[in-house]
Amino acid sequence: MHDLPRKLSADALARLFEGRTRLVERLARREDPLGDPAGLWREVPEEELVEALGAHPRIGEPAASPASAREQGTEQDPAVLAELARLNRLYEDRFGFRFVVFVNRRPRSAILRVLRERLRRTREEELRTGLAELVAIARDRYRRGGTGDG
Repeated sequence: MHDLPRKLSADALARLFEGRTRLVERLARREDPLGDPAGLWREVPEEELVEALGAHPRIGEPAASPASAREQGTEQDPAVLAELARLNRLYEDRFGFRFVVFVNRRPRSAILRVLRERLRRTREEELRTGLAELVAIARDRYRRGGTGDG
């Protein structure tokens, strides 16, 4: 278990955020890279946030990283996977970016309710929520030793 860092390299942050995006580069310059996402919201251009959201695998699809695979679990119910795929498409069509949620070891079937609720929100609410979820995922990965730095 690690306390939150005061500084992280872009490489370490890329492991926490599923890739070396412009958001990761921005965070690497911050003293408190995993700090308050509300403050971060004011400085991150929308296109950088959309890029960072797109770096995460879709819920229910094969994961891009071992960390994502562990977090999403192994639930393989075909009905759940089909519904996740359908809702992911609806979400991306509606908002123009990928749905990201801090799964926190919940089964994929539990994420269906979250996805349905979030489809009722505004685009700005979802961008803010997406950023908060990205940071929550990164914090959890860091606390579990997911940077490879220690």
